[in-house]
Formats: sequence, C-alpha cells, structure tokens
Amino acid sequence: MSQEPGAESKARILLVEDEEAIQRGLCDVLVYHGYAPEAASSGSEGLRAALDGDFDLLILDVMLPEISGLEICRRARAAKPEQAILLLTARAGEREVLEGFEAGADDYVTKPFSISQLLARVRALLRRSAKDSEPAAEPFGFGAWQVEPVALQARRGAESVELSSREIAILALFRRETGRIVTRNQLLREIWGYDNPERIETRTVDMQIGKLRRKLDPEGTLIETVRGAGYRLAS
Repeated sequence: MSQEPGAESKARILLVEDEEAIQRGLCDVLVYHGYAPEAASSGSEGLRAALDGDFDLLILDVMLPEISGLEICRRARAAKPEQAILLLTARAGEREVLEGFEAGADDYVTKPFSISQLLARVRALLRRSAKDSEPAAEPFGFGAWQVEPVALQARRGAESVELSSREIAILALFRRETGRIVTRNQLLREIWGYDNPERIETRTVDMQIGKLRRKLDPEGTLIETVRGAGYRLAS
C-alpha cells in the first residue's frame, strides 16, 4: 500500500475507543495513511478532548465506559455544529443506527469492519467537512418551506426547524433535481463524498432521508420514494 497524498492527509482525528487492541490498530492505520490521530480510552476523556480540542473528525465507539459515544456525539454536535462525526457500533439494528443519526452522527461503521470501508468513510467525511466550510448558498424554497443555509434552519410561517449543513445540502440537491429520480449512489457521491458509492454498504441515506421527512415532510407529499431507484422531489 502507498500513503495517500493530499490536503486531507494532515487531518487531525480523535479516536475514542476503549478496546486497546482496536485503538492501537486503528491509530497505526490512520498514521500510515497520513492522518494525525489522537486517542482516548474512556467516554469522559473523549468528551473533554472533543469539546476542548480542534479535530477535523471524531471517531467514536458507541459503547464506552463512563460516558457513551452517543452522548459525546450529542454534546459535540451541540457545541460544534459543523464537526464531522463517525460512529463505531457493534449494534447494526435500525433502531440503534437511527439513534446514532438522531444524536448527530454523520455516518457509522458496524463492527467488525474492514479497514478499506473505514478509510472510505474517513476520506468522505473529511472531504465533506471541507466542502461545508465553503461560503453558504443563498436561501431557497423547498415546498412550503424557506431554507436558510446561513441560519441552518427552515421556516414555514411562524414555524422553524433546525437543520444541519448536510441536510441543507440534501434539500438543495433534491430541489435542483425536482421531478427527477435522485439515486442513493448519487446522494452518497455528491453529499457524502464517496468515490465509489456502489462499493459502500450503508443505510446512511435512508436514515437521513427518514430524519428529514420527520422534520419537513411528515405527510410524505414532498420527498417520494421510487422503489428500487431512489427518491424524487415532487414537482
């Protein structure tokens, strides 16, 4: 294997993992690929580092002593809305994965995982994080909602809903493709930044769309599911 060049190779990554062998192995892999990892072995140590440090990416094991990875995720997301966060979980059920997204995670990897899958997600999240730092787009309409990227929210009359930059990017893509099918691979490529989305096994897209629907489209009249193909914004 060769070291991966590029600006993202200098990224600082906080790994919060209590299993020593996994922690050491992942740190070695991240260093080999040019990243600058720092490790924490407990939830309390990880939370302090996440809140006090300046990291490009947090990799959080869900099951941690003292404070769970989910709680770290919630508090880091509240303190730093643009923080990139990847969860490591041994529980792959829909409820557990959804709980992670509700806590503010950008993506997840299920244990046991392959190093190639983990690195693909790391690269994608770092690229996405860099893109999120670009100047925000102008407000735009989404059905009856007015989406305001700078404020990270959508408004409908007196009602307002908080949104993440990724959720806003998804809405902008749907609006651009109004009436056309947006495939899961297209979403993974354009929103999550995966180079080869067809090789990625994840329910991230479905979970995120479900979360957006609960916020903006509980009646299911805006974002349609096209079975076997993807999604479509009703024209």
